Amino acid sequence: MKAICHVLIAIAIVAGTVTASPMPGATASESDVRDALRLLDTELQRRHTYITARQNYIDRLSAICRADSSTDEAPYPALAHAYAGFNNDSALSILRRAESSHSKDKQHEARMHMASLLPLAGLFDSAEAKLAEVDTTLIGRESMPAYYEHARQMYSYFAAFFERYPELRQRYASQSMRMQEKLLEVLDPESDEYLFNLGEHAYLNGQNPRARVLLSELLARETISDMLRARAAHHLSAIAKADGDEASCVYYLVQSAISDLRSATREMASLQELGALLYTRGDIDRAYAYLSTALANAVECGAEVRMLESARSLPYIEQAYARKAAEAHRRDMWIMAGMAVLVIVLIGSLVALRVEMKRMSRLQERLRSANKAKEVYISQFLTLCSVYMDKLKQFSKLVTRKIGAGQVDDLYRMAKNGKFVEEESREFYEVFDNAFLHIYPTFIDEVNALLRPDEQIIPKEGERLNTDLRILAFMRLGIEDSSSIAQVLNYSLNTIYAYRNRLKARAIDRENFERNIMGIGS
Repeated sequence: MKAICHVLIAIAIVAGTVTASPMPGATASESDVRDALRLLDTELQRRHTYITARQNYIDRLSAICRADSSTDEAPYPALAHAYAGFNNDSALSILRRAESSHSKDKQHEARMHMASLLPLAGLFDSAEAKLAEVDTTLIGRESMPAYYEHARQMYSYFAAFFERYPELRQRYASQSMRMQEKLLEVLDPESDEYLFNLGEHAYLNGQNPRARVLLSELLARETISDMLRARAAHHLSAIAKADGDEASCVYYLVQSAISDLRSATREMASLQELGALLYTRGDIDRAYAYLSTALANAVECGAEVRMLESARSLPYIEQAYARKAAEAHRRDMWIMAGMAVLVIVLIGSLVALRVEMKRMSRLQERLRSANKAKEVYISQFLTLCSVYMDKLKQFSKLVTRKIGAGQVDDLYRMAKNGKFVEEESREFYEVFDNAFLHIYPTFIDEVNALLRPDEQIIPKEGERLNTDLRILAFMRLGIEDSSSIAQVLNYSLNTIYAYRNRLKARAIDRENFERNIMGIGS
């Protein structure tokens, strides 16, 4: 028994410090539960480290047993204790080997230990038979605590297995309690084992307040092993559940599971119960992880009874997995929906971009056409200016020559008949008409679209624009002042007024006619 305590102490050193917790016996808060669950998640990630430490200890004991296999000095009991709760098949195999020892004490020690392990393999008759083979008159007083502990454990497994059969369960529970009472008589009252069994005995007898005080006192001790800590915390969890304190129930189950992990115990009832409880609390991810780990541990341990108990949790695992799968499916659907929306937005953006590019392309084409028209207009304007400058020079020379020759009367008659101005105006109109229609090629059609059908403007043959159209052309160019138009066209102001009024009268929409003219070509 001391050997297994040594290995558990060694594993506890690997585990590090003891879990921080509320004062023993105090009610745990939801904050305590969250902190404890985070620590349990961390310890689960280190599970293989603890298992490796225990396996290394087992390997060292196995090597010693192989070296001393021909003598009764081989530490088979210590090796069996090291395997117990870790690999029960190997523990039973070692105990069968120890049973063949020439030492009666070691034979009886192996049989009583086998009696507490065989129920985990479902061999109840064999367990009772092994316990019956132990002659308590032949074992020393120092071995009696171990005998009563193994007997108590065996009957406790029987009671747990026959939970659905009240009569059998009550019978074995009573036998387990009787063995515990005898155990209390032979244990050191100052030992951790005595305080635990006293607290467990109070709990099994329904004395929950007393059990809570005793077990909480045990948890406060620094010398307590992880094995006893796990069992004490498990009982405190059951007491909290009976009191309706769910937070404390979860908290102490977590403490029990952490202690099992740190001692590399694979026979973990606490983690299994915790997973089922967390499932009801809606913590699906942890429930799935804990239940799966508990089931895997039961298989690795070779504890058939624990496997059956874990199998009862399979519906929880299945439901947890189904809920996780459903959540993942919903999440995937939301992601796909979001991606679909993004694709639609992207397609819409591409379509809008393409439309905008086409619009910009048309705008650029119009700008190029407008720039080209402006170039032509500027070119023709410069040409017109050049022509008028040349004509002004010629007219200046003509005036100079006429005055020098004394032909002032001829010069007067030439200016009075207006032929010179008429010819120059005709040439100006020709240049202006060509330039304007080059900029607004559909001007005449658009003007006629604003006039009543019977009032259409049709220029004479050989004439590009007539007076009506030129007045409207000047208005389109932004020259709306009638006096300016009259000056350019060499008409009186009243004449221009008359033309504009007649054009309005011919329009379909008289009120907006001039505004509509300004919109031509835009």
